[in-house]
Amino acid sequence: MLIRYVALPTDRVRALQAGGPDAYGMTPERRVSDGDGVPCRHCLNNVRAGEEYLILAYRPFPQLQPYAETGPIFLHARECERAPETDVMPDMYRPTAEHIVRGYSHDDRIVYGTGAVVPTHKICERAHELLEREDIAYLHMRSARNNCYACRIERG
Repeated sequence: MLIRYVALPTDRVRALQAGGPDAYGMTPERRVSDGDGVPCRHCLNNVRAGEEYLILAYRPFPQLQPYAETGPIFLHARECERAPETDVMPDMYRPTAEHIVRGYSHDDRIVYGTGAVVPTHKICERAHELLEREDIAYLHMRSARNNCYACRIERG
């Protein structure tokens, strides 16, 4: 089975970059990057020093429900190209020692027992294990330190 790492959808990102409201109905905050720790969730590259970026609340779920976590993410303020959907982990995530990987059901609920802090070099293996299960529709990869949404992992 192939897997694929999936960045935020371009239509949602363009709306936010144009000043549209975030998950809390607020206009995204605009800042200038110092080049350290500002990962864009659309192109899956770090925002370079001196570039503008957005801070906003993002909910990676189609509707409100008890498991629909909302949290802060960063995006380039300028239009950037969406990262390709590929079975290769995006370079931006490789230097980080570990991430949270968690499975979600077909109705977008957490599948209990699937969430774990996983060493980065074992994420692909863990993703394959989880996505072999019929009760799991997709995975989230999140920051192990701050629980920020990183990307979605799906069957390829």
